[in-house]
Amino acid sequence: MTRVCFVCLGNICRSPIAEVVLRRLLLSTDLDVEVSSAGTGDWHVGRPADDRAQAALRRHGYDGSGHIARQFDPAEFADLDLVVAMDRSNLRDLRRMSPPDALARIRLLSSFDSDAVDEDVPDPYYGGSDGVDDVVALVERGCRGLVAELQRQRDTPDA
Repeated sequence: MTRVCFVCLGNICRSPIAEVVLRRLLLSTDLDVEVSSAGTGDWHVGRPADDRAQAALRRHGYDGSGHIARQFDPAEFADLDLVVAMDRSNLRDLRRMSPPDALARIRLLSSFDSDAVDEDVPDPYYGGSDGVDDVVALVERGCRGLVAELQRQRDTPDA
């Protein structure tokens, strides 16, 4: 089994969106992947996903209602095959808390999207609902690329 964790700042917008999207995409594959999400900060621990994020997910046919925010624990690096940061700031934070042997397993979500214009999935927290819809679209593209990468890795394990 491959274990993937998406990480953003507070775990109420971008990373839960990515968790929900990847889980749905994996349903149409035979990949064995465990998906989670977390935030680098602790401000929203125990809270559901942001209302705007949940509404955007519903508009796009997903259900994020079961999400409960949590903070990323550096001890998780030992159990994760891939830690996916939503932006460069999260990437820097993850690299700072990572043991040296886990650095290669930390990636930006945009690195899986060959058409990405920006490296960052923008944080929609201080914007309106249209910004969250944009995030869903970016996340869907990145997650489709991630699924393709996981399939390639499974099919060519020595590569």
